[in-house]
Amino acid sequence: MTQIGLEAALWRGKTMSELRFDGKVAIITGGGRGVGRIHALTLAARGAKVVVVDPGVALDGGSGASNAPASEVVAEIKAAGGEAVASFEKVNDRAGAARMVELALDSYGRLDILINNAGNSMPELFEEQTLEQFELLNEVHYLGTVYVTKAAWPHLVKAGNGRLVNTISEGPTGMHERGTGYGGAKAGVIGLTLSLAAEAKFHGVGVNGFAPRIATRLSAPDVLAHVYDRPAEDFVKNMAMFPSELSSPAAIYLAHESCTLNGVLLVSGGKQVMRMAIMENEGFRGEDMSVENIAAHIDQIIDMKDCIHVGIGAKVGMPVVKA
Repeated sequence: MTQIGLEAALWRGKTMSELRFDGKVAIITGGGRGVGRIHALTLAARGAKVVVVDPGVALDGGSGASNAPASEVVAEIKAAGGEAVASFEKVNDRAGAARMVELALDSYGRLDILINNAGNSMPELFEEQTLEQFELLNEVHYLGTVYVTKAAWPHLVKAGNGRLVNTISEGPTGMHERGTGYGGAKAGVIGLTLSLAAEAKFHGVGVNGFAPRIATRLSAPDVLAHVYDRPAEDFVKNMAMFPSELSSPAAIYLAHESCTLNGVLLVSGGKQVMRMAIMENEGFRGEDMSVENIAAHIDQIIDMKDCIHVGIGAKVGMPVVKA
């Protein structure tokens, strides 16, 4: 047996200690359904007191409202012996964002964890996406994340080891069509996450991104059928491989005080967790920076085989290395 094989065998024989959240208070926006619901149930089962935020609106995020999603999750947590309260605020309402944080403080006296999970979806081709839809997508995804984080931030800092997990997406990478509105809004969340992480290191707060690969309302077969112009039944079997339960653990880990990551983006789902990052290569250097010389060296410029990660150090408290 190789040394690596021996170490693996020894590790399998060990019992990993459970990562608990006893005494911690967490807010989960969009916590009434999908992966947000699993976040809430898992944190509560591991000892956290949870504020489940969900206005119960429709998929577009701007119509309908129901107290049922958040209330049902809270009832489920309490039935299992946990502690939770429901909030029906909308993240894109500044006053509502402040109220959900106040609810956490009034109910439990502190705030340690914020998972910004609320989102909406209106997939359309760029020429068909209305400006009003662009605005609403940005209001919920980007500004909603800003509003709630702004209200929660002083308390995460006060906690001493607060954790902020922003739900991001692979959408901004241009993976599929009909994603300019959603992908653009989520790109804003990525930028906010990485930029805030650069400041968070001074406070011992961990700020990271979590991109779920899950089967929820935002990725239901009928939605994917519209995105890819294929029959909905083509996606039923595939999406069954991506339940929220296989994605949520990565976000829960990022929310734990033992996690020292900061400024890291994790993608998780379907029995896989990976890192997503912004990379740069060495590119081309030359005295003659003319249009023609760039054209002559374009293959070298776009070659990413020797690329390096761009951003802050990946650990909480790690200083920025400046050139």
